[in-house]
Amino acid sequence: MQKKFITNLALLLFLNFLIKPFWIFGIDRTVQNSVSPEEYGTYFALFNFAMLFNILLDFGITNFNNKNIAQHQQLLTKYFSGIVVLKLFLAILYFITTFVVGYFVGYDSTRFKMMLFLSFNQFLISFIQNLVSNVSGLQMFRTYSFLSVMDRGLMILFCSVLLWSNIFDTAFKLMDFVYAQTLSYSIVLITVFTIVLLKVKKFTFKFNKALSILILKQTYPYALLVLTMTFYYRLDSVMLDLMLEDGERQASIYAQAYRLMDAGTQMGVMFASLLLPMFANMIKNKVKLDELVKLSFSLIFVPAIVIAIFSFSFSLEIMDALYTINVSFSAPVFGLLMTCFVAIASTYIFGTLLTANGSLKLLNSLAIGGMILNFILNLILIPKYNALGSAMASLITQFLIVFLQIIAAKRLFSFRVNYRFIISILVYLVLVISFMKFIELYIEGLSLQFLVFITISGILSVVMGIINIKKIVKILVNKEA
Repeated sequence: MQKKFITNLALLLFLNFLIKPFWIFGIDRTVQNSVSPEEYGTYFALFNFAMLFNILLDFGITNFNNKNIAQHQQLLTKYFSGIVVLKLFLAILYFITTFVVGYFVGYDSTRFKMMLFLSFNQFLISFIQNLVSNVSGLQMFRTYSFLSVMDRGLMILFCSVLLWSNIFDTAFKLMDFVYAQTLSYSIVLITVFTIVLLKVKKFTFKFNKALSILILKQTYPYALLVLTMTFYYRLDSVMLDLMLEDGERQASIYAQAYRLMDAGTQMGVMFASLLLPMFANMIKNKVKLDELVKLSFSLIFVPAIVIAIFSFSFSLEIMDALYTINVSFSAPVFGLLMTCFVAIASTYIFGTLLTANGSLKLLNSLAIGGMILNFILNLILIPKYNALGSAMASLITQFLIVFLQIIAAKRLFSFRVNYRFIISILVYLVLVISFMKFIELYIEGLSLQFLVFITISGILSVVMGIINIKKIVKILVNKEA
């Protein structure tokens, strides 16, 4: 089983690191550089607006289905039809909510057209994720790995033709980018639906009231948590667009800075996906959590702080290497958002720990508080500082939330304060920042500066004992661990 897990995890990571960086830096970035800032800003704001109510499409069904199918594969036939029909009903609720709110915030017909396709894309993504949960629940991990990158692979193909070929005489338009996403998601949906249907061999379009009530009762606390967190992660660009006269341009500036931070959070997602079952099992069996929490925090904190410090110090150079417009405005926003990345990465440790403990009431309270705080801060800071104000609001909100999560985790699990570890972290920060200043003064070339900085920072983290290589090796070779 361990060999199966490791080989399939390696395949999953390989495919994701092969496909997704090219999507982010090759396609998505090129699209933004190919259209006007106002046009892309509108797209980015509407994309995030479409995501605000995304939880209405799922309501925690995917996690419910994944867990139950993995434990009882015979339930696939029973659940498949009922869940598909339930998601279609939820999709109607999602579309009504999204467009009613869009109407009240004042979107015009042009924006409604784009939002229609972006909302439909969110529906397709949610449907695909639910169907793919059946694939992973059936332990079809290789199929799951390829399906996880199939949409991006198709979009890279379609967008490459649109951007760089001479097949079409017309100039590239942003809606072409949206259509390419819709086509890619539709192909993946048909593919994965066919795979699951071949396993089930039966599909009945019938609403299962009992199953629907069972699922919604179990998943509503999780749905509320995801909804509130989505709001304070995604509300910034929407508010920029609505509050400012040049809102589209400011949203575009924010998008340039946000893209790399959003990509970096995928590292946290991978940590959370591994830690959640481990934390849950250890809590159930009353095993001490101190060492695993410390180890996981160290492994995510070091790369997060290294990336944040480098990004803050070379924000202008990085933005200049990636974009052609508004670089001087997006650079300081990028520096602040990448500092947020440290807090977000830490949240994937302590938030996951609290989730594994079932502390959803506490997490919901923190998320609602964070959403309200972020909204108020944006109202205050956006008129004065524009996109930079949104970044400031995110910085304050994210660090406050993770601080409260750490305090809550300490009290719930009676963690003792490891002063030696805290001092090591503080000393490490001072030394890494000092090395950064040295590199700025005496080394030229962004790539070389980054390579030297991560090498020195990595070695320093091992020498200072923040990352314990011996312990990691021991855990990897210890089957019981």
